[in-house]
Amino acid sequence: MAVENQTLAPFYSNQRNPYNYSKFEQVDRDVVTPWLTLDEITQQLNLFDDESQDTYLKSLELATRMAIEDFIGAAIYPTTYKVYYPNFGLYNTEVFLDLPEVAVTTYNTCGVTIDAVEFYSTSNTAPVLIASTNYSYDPTGNRIILNTIPNTLNQTVANPVVVTYTQNSAFISTYPVIKQAALMLLTHLYNNRSNTTESMLREVPFGVATLLRPYKPLVM
Repeated sequence: MAVENQTLAPFYSNQRNPYNYSKFEQVDRDVVTPWLTLDEITQQLNLFDDESQDTYLKSLELATRMAIEDFIGAAIYPTTYKVYYPNFGLYNTEVFLDLPEVAVTTYNTCGVTIDAVEFYSTSNTAPVLIASTNYSYDPTGNRIILNTIPNTLNQTVANPVVVTYTQNSAFISTYPVIKQAALMLLTHLYNNRSNTTESMLREVPFGVATLLRPYKPLVM
């Protein structure tokens, strides 16, 4: 799924990191493991002893979890991205590669895992892996510090530098207030199953954004 450089609908938008990338794609995301349990959902919706809608509720649970992740800019379950960077024209100097998704980092855990830093060279069509000793991750700027751009960089490829990284699970996903906001949003989706029209508008409930707002990172 290719994602343009902003901007989505107000509730689902995420304040991206200041960027120097050309584009990024979401290449892997857990769409199987439930976050909200069926018991939590049926309690919220007062669907006691009713299993007839379980399949539908599971699909709503997934949609809700992804919407919460996108709003707070943090992964409830790990999400992997591929980011493409242009030729900066800088050689024999450090280059800073911004990452699009803001990572939630604690004092003892890193918010992201750098899976690969690669570049397209003049000698082949497949990207070449850059050794991990040639770059580091700067959590204060949510960016990769690349020691130097290879001088064999392909000049004909639009975006010759490619980074694959995983946004790790955020600790705030265990907070009761986050789950409460998710249950409120799921209730909204359950009660409003059709597309909105000019004659029947259904906005995302204000309470959801209010509960989540303190946990959404700000990037200026």
